[in-house]
Amino acid sequence: MNFQQLRSVRETVRRGFNLTEVANVLHTSQPGVSRQIRELEEELGIELFVRAGKRLTGLTEPGSHVLPIIEGILLGSDNLRRAGQEFVGQKSGTLSIAATHSQARYALPTAVQGFRAQFPDVRLHLHQGSPKQVAEMLLTGEADVGIATEALALYDDLVALPCYRWTHAVIVPPGHTLLEAPLTLARLAQYPLITYDTGFTGRGHIDEAFAQQKLAPQIALTAMDADVIKTYVELGMGVGIVASIAFEAERDLQLRAIDAGALFGINLTRLAVKRGSYLRGYTYAFIESFAPTLGRAAVEGALAGNGAEGSDYKI
Repeated sequence: MNFQQLRSVRETVRRGFNLTEVANVLHTSQPGVSRQIRELEEELGIELFVRAGKRLTGLTEPGSHVLPIIEGILLGSDNLRRAGQEFVGQKSGTLSIAATHSQARYALPTAVQGFRAQFPDVRLHLHQGSPKQVAEMLLTGEADVGIATEALALYDDLVALPCYRWTHAVIVPPGHTLLEAPLTLARLAQYPLITYDTGFTGRGHIDEAFAQQKLAPQIALTAMDADVIKTYVELGMGVGIVASIAFEAERDLQLRAIDAGALFGINLTRLAVKRGSYLRGYTYAFIESFAPTLGRAAVEGALAGNGAEGSDYKI
């Protein structure tokens, strides 16, 4: 039994049983992947995969039981390597961060700038995606740290820690009638709305607020990106609803913002890491740079199952 055999099994599941993709990821040949899997099956005395001719189509029942063990062994191997690297070069290495567009564009820059000043020899990789994609990047090991408002707390294999609270803002062109009187859901429902896709940046709170008032909003356009939403509001296509941090008065000169926290409630952005993963010292430093309440002791306590000691903070 060797690690290449274990990686071949893990990547086969991750790549949807496509051995060509597995071979590319592992820098080997498709016959080489097949051989590694078959040799491991022979050693274990069980078949791990369901086969249709030469194709693998799924996991067998024994394979479903063995896969978590394989994942654990490989995670332990990665942790062991990182632990060694921690003592060899504590201020150099790689840190991969996965975040939604709103976090990457508006919440992360200050933290990244401060981190780079403290750890200039650490290579930062920033991945952007939907909340679900952020979670998947953490689960597969593609990212070390994930940041999003939606989804992260839904995965048992992730430790999701509260970072900061935020509200939505309604954005309109200067002189819009919504600026003239108190903002209400009933008034908003009279206009075409431009806001986030379902599952992004607190969209669930927006839908819930209208549903509770038995109102049917006119959703004219949705997007993942607050900058896209603002662009179409500037074109006069509707009224925008974005995260309040996405409105920058010094840049968004053709727009005005109305606080909508009283309408749509408070949202909570979370930072997540994979349960059982080994975090290098500079990873803890980055987490604290992004969320000052999440010091190393709080994060280690959460990873150990004791819960985060830091409280939410607001920006």
